Amino acid sequence: MSSLAISKAPPLARPLRFLLTVPLWGCIAGGWLAWHGDALLVSRWTPATVALVHFLTLGVLGNAMLGALLQFLPVAAASPPPGAITAPLTHVMLNAGLPLLAIGLVQGSPPALAGAAALLGLALLLAAAEALRALLGGGAPRALRLGLGTALTGLVFTAVLGVVLCFGLAGGVALPLDRLTDLHAATGLLGWVLMLIAAVSTITMPMFQNTPRAPPWAFIAWIALAAAGLLAGGAWRLAGAPDALALCAAIPALLLMCASLALQWRAPQRRNPALTRFWACGSLAVAAACLWLLAASFALLPESVMPGVLGLGIGLPLMLTGMLLEITAFLAWVRLRLSGVRGKRIPNTEALMPEKEKSLLLTAHLAAATLLAATPGWPGLAQIAGLALLCAYAFTGSVMVRCLLRAKRFLDSCEIHP
Repeated sequence: MSSLAISKAPPLARPLRFLLTVPLWGCIAGGWLAWHGDALLVSRWTPATVALVHFLTLGVLGNAMLGALLQFLPVAAASPPPGAITAPLTHVMLNAGLPLLAIGLVQGSPPALAGAAALLGLALLLAAAEALRALLGGGAPRALRLGLGTALTGLVFTAVLGVVLCFGLAGGVALPLDRLTDLHAATGLLGWVLMLIAAVSTITMPMFQNTPRAPPWAFIAWIALAAAGLLAGGAWRLAGAPDALALCAAIPALLLMCASLALQWRAPQRRNPALTRFWACGSLAVAAACLWLLAASFALLPESVMPGVLGLGIGLPLMLTGMLLEITAFLAWVRLRLSGVRGKRIPNTEALMPEKEKSLLLTAHLAAATLLAATPGWPGLAQIAGLALLCAYAFTGSVMVRCLLRAKRFLDSCEIHP
C-alpha cells in the first residue's frame, strides 16, 4: 500500500456515506422481492420488477461505485480529491430519487417520475462531472485514464437516457420505450458498471488479490471492443433489430469475466481469500448471464429473466460487495494512518475486518444467490430468496460497522477522536 497516495485520501465521511448506504438498499431490494414474490419473475417489464432493478443498479451498485471513486481517484489514480462540496448533495439526490422512481413506476405517477428524473439525473451528471474534472487534473497512466473516462462517459449517457425514459413513461413524449430501455440497460451495465470495474481492477486486483497486471494494450483493446459493441449494437437496436444489442454487449462482458478469472488463476500466491472468492463467484455468475444472452440471441435458449437474475441480482453485487469490504477496511486503516498515533502499532486491515467475518458473509451471500438462481424455475422460492438477500445485506452492514467501531476503539485507546 506504500505506492498509494495515502496523504491525498479524502475525509472519511465523503466516500463512507455512499458505502454505508449500499447494504441499506440491498436490504430494501431483498424486502421488495419478499413482498412481491414471484410476481417479479413474470417479466422484466413489470413496474415492480423495474423498480427492483433500480434498487440494485442505483442503490447497491451505484452507491458502491460512486463511493469507491471518491477514494480511488485521489489515492490510486493521482487525481485531485473530487466531491468536496458536491458529494453530500449527490448522495442525498441519488437516494431520495430512488423511492420517487419506485412510486412513479408502481403507481404510474407522472409527478413522481418527473421528480425522480430530476433528482437522479442531476445526481449522476454532477457525480460524473466532478469525477471527470478530477481525472483530467490528475496524472494517472493513460490506459487507466481512458478506462475511467469511458466509464464516466457511459454514466452520462445512461443518466440522460434514464431521464428521457422517465419523461416518456410520464406521457410527456411518444418514444420507442422498449428500444431505449434496452440501450439504457446496456449502456449502464457495460458502458458504466463493467467499464468502471475493468478500469479500477487494473489497480485493485494486483493490489488486493496479487494477480498479474493485465497488459495496458489488452485493456485498451477491450475498451475499444466494448465501445464499438455498444455503438453498433445500439444503432441496430434503435433500427429495430431485437437481439443485436444483447449480442454486441454480451461478448465484451464475457471476455472481461474470462480475463478476470484467468488472472486470478495465474496469481502466484493467494491473498485475501474471501475477496478472491467473492470476485470469482461474481465473475462466474456474470459470465453465465452473458452465455445465456448469447444462446438466447441464437434461439438456443428461451428469453427469460435468468440473465438478469444471474448478472444483476448475483454476479455484479458479489463482485462489488467483496470490494466494498476491502474498501471499508482500507478507509478505516487510512484514518488510523493519518490520525497522528505515536508509540502504538496501528492494526492492519485484516485486524480491522477479520477474514473469518468476510468468509461467513460470503456464505450468507452465496446462500441467497443459490435461492435467487433457483427462483426462475421455482417461483415459489422468491419470497424466501428475498428474505435471504435481506439478511445477507443486513450482515454486510453489521460487518462494515464493526470494522469502523474497531478503528474508533483503537483511536479512543490512544485518546484520539475522529
